[in-house]
Amino acid sequence: MADPSPKPTILLAEADIARVVADLAARIAPVIDDDTVAAVLLTGGLWFAADLTRALSRVGRNVRFDALWLTSYGDDKTSRGKIDVYAPFQRPIAGRRVLILDDVFDTGLSLAEAARIAREAGASEVLTCVFARKPWPAPRAPEPDFVGWEAPDRFLVGYGLDNAGGLRGLPDICALD
Repeated sequence: MADPSPKPTILLAEADIARVVADLAARIAPVIDDDTVAAVLLTGGLWFAADLTRALSRVGRNVRFDALWLTSYGDDKTSRGKIDVYAPFQRPIAGRRVLILDDVFDTGLSLAEAARIAREAGASEVLTCVFARKPWPAPRAPEPDFVGWEAPDRFLVGYGLDNAGGLRGLPDICALD
């Protein structure tokens, strides 16, 4: 019996991902300092955040680290149109610059909610960075301050992006359609 599930098609190979992350670190480093809190949006952004914070260290920026656990997708392939907050910041961020890190920007809901939470927690400045930005038919607000890769309008998996929790660990970014 043939396997009916689609096979991932590589769109961005692991080596290309590393180059995108290094480029982002070079662009971000001049506008942050070591007191900046890099806050990853869990769970998909974890792979990107780990790579970016190491890349920032290589260019002389050793940021603090925190996380927010938000979801708008659950195990669905489309956003439910609302954000659930499962875990807030773990440390105080009042008076600090916060760099919010996420894997992909599509609806913009998660990024907007994370920025709102950071501002309400007293962040002195909120910057946003996404590895990938997907095209969207309507304007989104706020647009990320830093974007690594302009992704196609396809269902993406790998490098933290998932299909109902699966395929996150693929080293490449792939399309699953």
